Amino acid sequence: MLTWFLHYSKLYAGYVQLMVGMATTIQIRPATRERLASLKSSPRETYDDLLNKLLALVPRGDDEGPYTDAFRIGLLNARLDVRAGRVSAHAAIKKRMGL
Repeated sequence: MLTWFLHYSKLYAGYVQLMVGMATTIQIRPATRERLASLKSSPRETYDDLLNKLLALVPRGDDEGPYTDAFRIGLLNARLDVRAGRVSAHAAIKKRMGL
């Protein structure tokens, strides 16, 4: 009985250690979850895999070197601004200013 208990305890401790280092919980709205689920390439794909694929779309750097996290966030926000129509073309601004 003691041998079984020790064996089980080691297995359980290993499982807990694995799960602590690997899993976490994030809060998202149901609509966001549905949008993420629609992007999964298969039902078995994990949300972790999906989120890492999405994060890979934000470049880490270029020929001159790696980007800082602040620059990467700014780049992502700028792309979202363009997509939402919150930016104007340089030529349009010049025209408005009469230049």
